[in-house]
Amino acid sequence: MRVFFVVLARNASLVEEKTHELNDLGFPYVVVCGERMQRSDVIFREPLGKYDAINFALNSIPSNAEVIALNDVDTKITNLDAAFDAIKDGASLVFVRVNVEKGPQKSFYSNLDALRKMIPIAASGELMLIRYELLKRILPLEKCKAEDSLVLFKTLQLGERAVFCEQCYVTTVRTMLPKEEENYKRRTTAGIYQALSMSRPPPLVILFYKVLPLLSPLLLIRGKKGYYWTKGILLGYFDFVRGDKSGSWTPLGGKN
Repeated sequence: MRVFFVVLARNASLVEEKTHELNDLGFPYVVVCGERMQRSDVIFREPLGKYDAINFALNSIPSNAEVIALNDVDTKITNLDAAFDAIKDGASLVFVRVNVEKGPQKSFYSNLDALRKMIPIAASGELMLIRYELLKRILPLEKCKAEDSLVLFKTLQLGERAVFCEQCYVTTVRTMLPKEEENYKRRTTAGIYQALSMSRPPPLVILFYKVLPLLSPLLLIRGKKGYYWTKGILLGYFDFVRGDKSGSWTPLGGKN
C-alpha cells in the first residue's frame, strides 16, 4: 500500500519535529506551510484555511499514491498500523482518536467518541487516511471551517465506507481553559453546519444536527465546561444561520 502524507502547518514552528517523525516512520510526505521555508519538502501557501491547503496539495501528490494521510503538524501519531488495517479491511476513509492529556477537551472527546462510534457525526482532521481515488472525487473542497467533517460527509454521500479508528490516535494540545472552549466550539460548530449544507450525509447525521441546538443545554450539567460548550455550539449555529461562509483557519492558543 503506497501511502503519502500531506502535512498541514500554519507556520514553521513544528515542521522539523513532524518531518523527523515521518522520516522515522518511513513515509514520503509534503508539508503545506503558511510560512516560507528553505526546504524541498515544504511548499508555501498563504494560510487561507485547511480546506485550501488540502486543495493546494493535490498537485504535489505522486500519481502512484494509493492512500493519502492528511495530518496536522502539531500531532504525535501512535499505532498507525491500526488505521492501515482499517483501510485494508475495506474502508475508504479512516479518522482516528484524538488524545488530549489536559484541558476541557479531554472530557469533551470522551463524549464525542461515544457518539461517533454509533453515528458518524464528525471527523477529526488531525489524522485522516483516505484512498487517493476517493480524494480526487471529493476535491476541490468548498470554503469550510470544518473541512474534516466535509470530507467525511462527502465520503458517506458517495456511498463509501468511513471508519472511526480508536486504536490509532494522535496526541495534541487543545484549549486549556473553559472560556477558550467557547470560541473553539463556535468555530467548529459553524463549520460543521457549513459542511452539512455542502453535502448529503446519512439521515441520522442530519437529524442529529437538527436537534443539536435544542439538546446542547443538556451540557450545562457539566458545570463551567458545559456552559462554554453550550454557548459555543449555539453561537456557532447562529453564525451559520446568519450566513457565515468563511473558511478561515484560525488557531487558538498558537495551534497550527
